[in-house]
Amino acid sequence: MASYDRRRSPPIIPLRTVAIKMTSKRTLKRVMLSEFLPPDYGAVGQYCNIFCRRDARDGLDVVLVGFTSGEARTDVEEFGPGRLTTVRLHNPAVSRQSLRARAFWTLKANIRLIRAALPYMRDADEVHFTGSPPFLIQFMVPLNALLGKKLVYLLTDFYPEFVMAHLKRVPLPLRLLFKFTVFLRHRVSHFEVLGFDQRDRLLEVGIPEERISIRRDFIPVAIEADQEPLPRPSGSEGKALLLYSGNLGAAHDVDTFVKAYVRHHKEGSGRVVLWLNAVGENAALMRDSLEQAGVPVISSKPVPIEKLAALLVTPDAHLITLRDEYVGYVLPSKTYGCIESSKPVLYIGSQKSDVHYLCSTRIKSSGDYHHAAVGDVGRVMESLEQIAEGACPRSGASSLSVGAGSV
Repeated sequence: MASYDRRRSPPIIPLRTVAIKMTSKRTLKRVMLSEFLPPDYGAVGQYCNIFCRRDARDGLDVVLVGFTSGEARTDVEEFGPGRLTTVRLHNPAVSRQSLRARAFWTLKANIRLIRAALPYMRDADEVHFTGSPPFLIQFMVPLNALLGKKLVYLLTDFYPEFVMAHLKRVPLPLRLLFKFTVFLRHRVSHFEVLGFDQRDRLLEVGIPEERISIRRDFIPVAIEADQEPLPRPSGSEGKALLLYSGNLGAAHDVDTFVKAYVRHHKEGSGRVVLWLNAVGENAALMRDSLEQAGVPVISSKPVPIEKLAALLVTPDAHLITLRDEYVGYVLPSKTYGCIESSKPVLYIGSQKSDVHYLCSTRIKSSGDYHHAAVGDVGRVMESLEQIAEGACPRSGASSLSVGAGSV
């Protein structure tokens, strides 16, 4: 990945602020296409909902189109001169058992999303879309050649690079799709990316710097100073509780942590217990690997967003992992919540990722940030012992703080 001097970066200004200044005499009409919207689980949809709501409060006329696992409906909210219209289309979750099924779901989802949004797009000043569902750009750019709107791409995940990173040998059709996708990207009006690492990826394929702005995610809930934690799960008594919460998919490293965690229990103090509050194809892999090794793991499903703040302050530390192949192609949104929880963070991944940049610059105490490269099992073991010592020192294991709501 190309190096980039972050110190000379221009100020990060949300695009919506610029747009409002340019259209102060009338209401800006904006359409956003996204994936599953709250209350369904999905980080992209959660953030788009927050972005659109803020823009409507700032006086914009915003239409958000996405999916729901519940009944289809359209909601309209007025915010003085601003308005938010949320169109939810019923859609079952994607099947992850078959690549063919996932491809068919994606094709159908993109077509349905565009058909529902098209009446609003015709009347819009700006059309925004995200990287989820995947391959939406292949539809949006050709369509916009007819509509002639300002087209803004909120690049959450890079496709087809995400798929290519997972393969040892990239087939010719996928390489051709990549070249076609780069061609389409050059016809997007503006990009909003989640971090410096994603901006570097766009610069590598020739996107001009002036067409890229950084729109960072943030924790979607407020953590109060006196935030009550959730009850600690059974099996964590007297242990340092390490939480992995959210999606654990193909982009997330599993092997390094599993090897280190097993050795921590077989050869080390065994004072850390993993709480796997996750979904995704690698969540089951990690759980099964640890159970087969005979080491403790607590498994549960992600909590609803209204319990997220309480969840984040419950453990003694947080775990984030990212495979090197995916640096700049994805940025785990959980990073922001882990940092805001004021709990120690263990990150396994490359220093080139903005995960490392955010943790190293925003975590106040250097002793609360533990970093290890992918494959560095020894360093992860050291970090686990340091986390254990911070939460339950050997000289006073009973001093482990479990919070007011703990069991």
